[in-house]
Amino acid sequence: MSLKQQASTGSEVDEKLAALMTNANAIRAIASAVEGTLGPKGLDTMLVDKFGEVVITNDGVTILTMMEANHPAAKMLINIAKAQQAEIGDGTTTATVMAGALVSEGVNQVVKGVPVSRVIEGIRVGVRRALEVLKEKARPVRNLDDPVLRQIALVAGREHEDIADLVVQAARLIGEEKLRDASFKLADTIDAEEGAENEVFLGVILNKEPLNEQMPKQAGDASILVIDDALEPEELEDEALSTDAGFARFLELQNEFKDNVEKIVQSGVKVVLVDRGVADVAEEILSDAGVMVIQRVANKELRKAAEHTGARVIKRTGLKKDLAELKKYFGKAEKVIVNEKLEHLRILGGKGKPMATVLVGAATEEVVGERERIAKDAASSIQAAIKGGIVPGGGAIELAAAREVERLRDNIRGMGAYGVDCVSAALKRPLAQIVDNAGFNPLEKLGDIMAAQAEQGKDSLALDCDTGEVADMIDLGVVDPALVKIYALKAAGEIAEAILRIDTIIKKREGRSPKNDFGEIV
Repeated sequence: MSLKQQASTGSEVDEKLAALMTNANAIRAIASAVEGTLGPKGLDTMLVDKFGEVVITNDGVTILTMMEANHPAAKMLINIAKAQQAEIGDGTTTATVMAGALVSEGVNQVVKGVPVSRVIEGIRVGVRRALEVLKEKARPVRNLDDPVLRQIALVAGREHEDIADLVVQAARLIGEEKLRDASFKLADTIDAEEGAENEVFLGVILNKEPLNEQMPKQAGDASILVIDDALEPEELEDEALSTDAGFARFLELQNEFKDNVEKIVQSGVKVVLVDRGVADVAEEILSDAGVMVIQRVANKELRKAAEHTGARVIKRTGLKKDLAELKKYFGKAEKVIVNEKLEHLRILGGKGKPMATVLVGAATEEVVGERERIAKDAASSIQAAIKGGIVPGGGAIELAAAREVERLRDNIRGMGAYGVDCVSAALKRPLAQIVDNAGFNPLEKLGDIMAAQAEQGKDSLALDCDTGEVADMIDLGVVDPALVKIYALKAAGEIAEAILRIDTIIKKREGRSPKNDFGEIV
């Protein structure tokens, strides 16, 4: 081969690697943005926008979603973290750090000459085996009185004891059956407010107040009507109003609406929750009758209130039903009370499904958001532990899985073994980062811990970040939900494979997205 041909071949290789290197650098940048927050000694990150507004947080998904990221590979990683948050509610930092390590190790192998397809093949095998190990090592939580639940909440809640106690209490109030319900998220019961006292109660909060000051501020043994619509007369088109028949119909609708509002008063209902606006005539009639009306309630809160009180959500056209039929749509609550200091409404003791609210207090506006994020992480971790059991934390279980993955290497022929090495390295990365954040030498401590796990046959050994000594995480109370680890590893494997498979980046032309034969965007 001539020098010219060699140069041409080398140039083609460089071009093929260019996309991979560019994507890998973007992934590394994202991972480095959150890795400093990992572990008990992890530090906070300050995010500043162009207006000078500041968010200080230790929460991985908050950092990822708020940071400016324009590179498509970076956005892919952020989307994986969002998916992890939506599915489990915690573990986004671990998923991001492992994904960064997997991609970096994969690129290193490709640069050495290992075909990308072989690297991906090995990654799949390694991730599959690691997931098997994590599932095998998971220990079930006995019940909601198991002390390990508080430890789960403490670890996920960054050692905030008050928050850990609150979410554990909420979990016990709600019950195990509800916590195992796939459609229920304990994190949704969290509300943080400036100036509030920490408390847990059976009921829901609506971040709204009554329509006017003349309306009552509380109601006992309250019937509740939930309207998923505007409490206003039905509208007519402008063209219709310009005719005599249309105007007559307009007056008919106005009178019909007034009769429906009077019917609400006759029903004895004490609280009306409305999704949208309330007409002045309805406000006046209901206010005079001493009915509490809350308008423009967020749909999520409206549904939560309906579920807790047992109310059947109704549209404004449903108000035409006769009185006896209308009453079948009412919910019930022991008490509805306005908290004027915190500017919200509490619905307590609903006759529908039991629902707890965790109110987390914060001294200042600046820390409200972070306290809420911490509580949501703790709540999500408790629910994940109930569903899937627990494993030792502190990076111990990942290291144990790495040791099992390394045993695969001897049984794999060909270059796929190099992909297995990538998985092993990625599994070691969380512990190495925890050690580094604690101020110790990762290489030294990682070697000590691996040797100790092998010698003692304990998968729960990792580092005591206060003393720098090898310690049993179970004894220290450092435990994590198994599902957090499982989903983090799956997410890391998926994003690593997706990034490694890209060898060309082409700018898409402006205009409509292409569609297939079925009219679907492709």
